[in-house]
Amino acid sequence: MFMGLVDTIMVGPLGPAAIAATGMGSAVFSAIAMFGMGLLLGLDTFVSRAYGANDRRECRQWLHQGVWLACALAPPTMALTGLVLVTIDWWGLHPEIRVLVGPYLRVTSAGALPLLLYAAARRYLQGVHVVRPIVFALVSANVVNAVANWALVYGHLGLPALGVEGSAWATNVSRLYMTALLFLAIRVEPRTGNDATPVPRGVDLVRIRQLLRLGLPAASQITLEVGVFAAATGLAGRLDPVSAGSHQIALNLVSLAFMVPLGLSSAAAVRVGFRLGAGHAGRAALAGWTALAGGAVAMLGIGLVFLFLSAPLIRVFTADPRIIDTGVGLLVIAAAVSLFDGTQVVATGALRGLGETRIPMFVNVLGHWVFGLPVGYAFCFRFGWGVSGLWVGLSLGLTITAVSLTVVWWKKAGLVDAL
Repeated sequence: MFMGLVDTIMVGPLGPAAIAATGMGSAVFSAIAMFGMGLLLGLDTFVSRAYGANDRRECRQWLHQGVWLACALAPPTMALTGLVLVTIDWWGLHPEIRVLVGPYLRVTSAGALPLLLYAAARRYLQGVHVVRPIVFALVSANVVNAVANWALVYGHLGLPALGVEGSAWATNVSRLYMTALLFLAIRVEPRTGNDATPVPRGVDLVRIRQLLRLGLPAASQITLEVGVFAAATGLAGRLDPVSAGSHQIALNLVSLAFMVPLGLSSAAAVRVGFRLGAGHAGRAALAGWTALAGGAVAMLGIGLVFLFLSAPLIRVFTADPRIIDTGVGLLVIAAAVSLFDGTQVVATGALRGLGETRIPMFVNVLGHWVFGLPVGYAFCFRFGWGVSGLWVGLSLGLTITAVSLTVVWWKKAGLVDAL
């Protein structure tokens, strides 16, 4: 997510249209790629439970099937991105934005395979409680991304100045780098169970089906959630470049903050699954509640930052007073619903640790697509609220989703604790 933030900062001097195009291209590809990455979310449950049962060989078998699944998902991901490119003229985008989105999407889709392989390696490593290599890979990959952006967007180090398209190439280079680092970590880290015990490496269709059965609802849920914001970005692109650029900057900041509860969501899935695998049902419930409490505290603090430091945050991206004025209003809306934004994703992770992925999918459909986006569309275009109307509608959808999933977790955790 920080890579997307750096991309937006680096293209900022190119103007509002470049900011909007980079953000839109990244959001659309992320919505497509997230489905493939979501199909790998089942690794959280299977690997953590095997690790809780102290079965390292089983952990490795799940990794191998995750890698095979990632390889199979890369071509459809690129094909879907190509389909989006074919239909892009139908979106009604502002001409200044439209001309920049296509090249960005074409280039960024080429990084589908390393991104999916990274997702498989990451889920395996965190499932066996090895997270330091992930942190190192991500932090260092962002340095690589920043340097590559500087070189490829503006033509330094003897490279051509590619503008918005150069930002996409920089992101692809970073994906290759961090994927290679994680697989290296798997090879050298003793705790990952990389011993002399032979583990089948071929395709195991039974395990693939298990991953898909658990991962498909989870993939649908996360794609629906990411997709609704990608759809909102597309709708913002029908407005003027200032509104679209303001939307993208505010969305980048909110998305970066969202990584805190998203990390707690992954931790909740792993710890709940680990405790269940070890036969400690009561501790599994406690792990989920602890993650929810931590997410609430973190998001309340982040909401206060958005409320009182909105203007300085937006000035990091641009000095345009029109974008700053609009973006401040959007961050105030984000501050008002930050608690609900964090709660819904942490609850989803805790439920995934229990093996429950279907209910979050249905709740997301109702909260975001049946209610949030249509209301936001009406506020934006029918009532003339502009981009702020979109954000109000999306915020209402987040609130409904958060309340519903918390109730579901409360009931499910009670049943688990009673075992």
